[in-house]
Amino acid sequence: MVLTQYHAVGKRRTAIARIWARPGEGDIQVNRKKLEDYFPLERGRQLIMQPLQLTGMLGRLDIKVNVHGGGILGQADAIRHGISRALLEVNPEFRDTLKRAGFLKRDSRIKERKKYGKRGARASYQYSKR
Repeated sequence: MVLTQYHAVGKRRTAIARIWARPGEGDIQVNRKKLEDYFPLERGRQLIMQPLQLTGMLGRLDIKVNVHGGGILGQADAIRHGISRALLEVNPEFRDTLKRAGFLKRDSRIKERKKYGKRGARASYQYSKR
């Protein structure tokens, strides 16, 4: 018996999500917890389900997620990115649909580093003329 399993990595800012998908009943586990337990807010769950609903794969894949870094919604976005990439491995024909929805784009914005001689990344200390 050959077990088909798809793996992908999704990222958003500082959140990194590793996704393992296999054919099943639609169970989603995030860090060994049920999806509803890990994301109590409806918005996070909706973000994660978007690529599955768009491609019609909702309820056809069991998904296990390992995610760390970032905040709750950043992690949800990273999971959405990872699921979208895993769906491409399941069926490459989903590429056009997912790309048009913007789910394959990685949000790479991160905090800008503090510069020397300044108070922050760009903010300076107050200038005193006298």
